[in-house]
Amino acid sequence: MYTKRIIPCLDINKGRVVKGINFCDLVDAGDPVETAKAYNAKGADELVFLDITASYEKRDITLSMVEKVASEVFIPFTVGGGIKTIEDFTALLRAGADKVSVNTAAVLNPSLISEASSMFGSQCVVAAIDAKKQEDGSYMVYINGGRDNTFLNVVDWAIKCEQLGAGEILLTSMDTDGTKKGFELELTKMVSKAVNIPVIASGGAGTIQDFYDVLSIGHADAALAASLFHFHELDIIELKYALKNKGISVRI
Repeated sequence: MYTKRIIPCLDINKGRVVKGINFCDLVDAGDPVETAKAYNAKGADELVFLDITASYEKRDITLSMVEKVASEVFIPFTVGGGIKTIEDFTALLRAGADKVSVNTAAVLNPSLISEASSMFGSQCVVAAIDAKKQEDGSYMVYINGGRDNTFLNVVDWAIKCEQLGAGEILLTSMDTDGTKKGFELELTKMVSKAVNIPVIASGGAGTIQDFYDVLSIGHADAALAASLFHFHELDIIELKYALKNKGISVRI
């Protein structure tokens, strides 16, 4: 049985960790470096660091902050937000990131995934997909921080990302993001079954049962959460022991 991962996410806006609901109404959740240090000590398997307005504001991610966080953590560290070129990949990996997450730029220029995979290895390339359910029940890919509908089908795009060389998919449901009402199981299961690379489920974590459901019913390889951990509503080690007792393989 594969070991499942629990991953805190640091959404960054203007140098601070923030959290919102459905990608809106952001509230402050702390200092990125101090937050990262705390998660490193509390048993997180990995960290994801997303500059959530970089693409929309058409600016680069803050490398100095990446360097500071990387110097404080000793678990795999994924960075995303505003990545547009191979040079951005190079700079982030040199700054201490273990993986680079691409969303908007990958949709606009799919060859970025294949170029990065060829140069750095697929294990360094995370395809981030922001998904929103449509009236007809389908799921579409959104870019620019969830602002623009690409009219790309999520499952089709996930398959394409794998074919291009992505080593992992970070799948966020815009509909459940920040709601604490549970992960979008239907979406997660569809994507997980369509690809052969790991899928990280994001958006909606509220209870231990939600994590269990997305890792079992949803077939996710990892579960990501933000506010639930940031505001100390759930302890990572407590969560892991509960999942282990339910038969989920986790690293304690």
